[in-house]
Amino acid sequence: MPIPAPNLYPDFNTIRLSHVCLNVSDLAASRKFYTDILGLQVSDESDSHVYLRAMEERGHHCVILQKSDQPGTVEVMGFKTFDEDDLDKAEAYFKSKGRPTSWVERPYQGRTLLTSDNMGIPLEFYHKMDRLEPIHQKYALYRGVKPLRIDHFNCFSSNVDDSVAFYSDFGFRVTEYTEDEESKRLWAAWMHRKGGVHDMAFTNGKGPRMHHVAFWVPTPLNIIDLLDLMSTTGYVDNIERGPGRHGISNAFFLYILDPDGHRIEIYCSDYQTVDPDLEPIKWDLTDPQRQTLWGAAAPRSWFEHGTEFVGTEVKDSDLAATPIIAP
Repeated sequence: MPIPAPNLYPDFNTIRLSHVCLNVSDLAASRKFYTDILGLQVSDESDSHVYLRAMEERGHHCVILQKSDQPGTVEVMGFKTFDEDDLDKAEAYFKSKGRPTSWVERPYQGRTLLTSDNMGIPLEFYHKMDRLEPIHQKYALYRGVKPLRIDHFNCFSSNVDDSVAFYSDFGFRVTEYTEDEESKRLWAAWMHRKGGVHDMAFTNGKGPRMHHVAFWVPTPLNIIDLLDLMSTTGYVDNIERGPGRHGISNAFFLYILDPDGHRIEIYCSDYQTVDPDLEPIKWDLTDPQRQTLWGAAAPRSWFEHGTEFVGTEVKDSDLAATPIIAP
């Protein structure tokens, strides 16, 4: 199926992805992983929640760790709108698409609209979040992989064509994609709002499930430092894939798993996509360089493991195309 034309004048204006709430079993263990190992900064915490931000972020949080009896699940993914009026426009839009909408109270956020996409992924939209002092030049705080900002989400979808059409309709633009040559259906697609390669990506598979949440770091050397740190502090088994360079996005990457199995990508060196008439790049599904420019296949777990969203039904995909997988 053809990539849908971008909607350059959507019903409401989403600026970027903002944050994710991850359900965890042991709040102390997760806090240690995200602060001492990854290097995120604690904005606030309680007996049930830890709020974290990366070094360049002025908003209160990009990750919420929530103690839960459903660990290893995702509560919600958050996005920021251009202005306050966009929230009311978003409510009308999602209602018109038959999606549930409600106004919810979230700590450190202004008015927040809770809804879901066509696959049932829980989404929330807000405009105002508490602003904190800048810390990007407080170099004594830098540790771990030195994360600068949250970069993107990637989710398994049981129908990538439907997911892409849904997000395109409210302004997301496709930058790169792969499709099955026989059926001409999408295998995966990368979509953005903020002018990078993606804010949201979709990969064919049992879904919806979160494949990963990614954080931008300064250089590939930060990723090497993280590998040395993880391998000598009891986290070597949490290293899943990489380091390497993607063909798609051109980014240098590493994939790791947190204590509850949430996949984290450490990411840098992708490219700018600001021009609204930029044409998407198509990749052959059988080309191993799309996964890793250097040709190494991804492990099977990378195609099969994901974390479910709370209260969302998961369905199998009927697209049976098989990508290159490491033995």
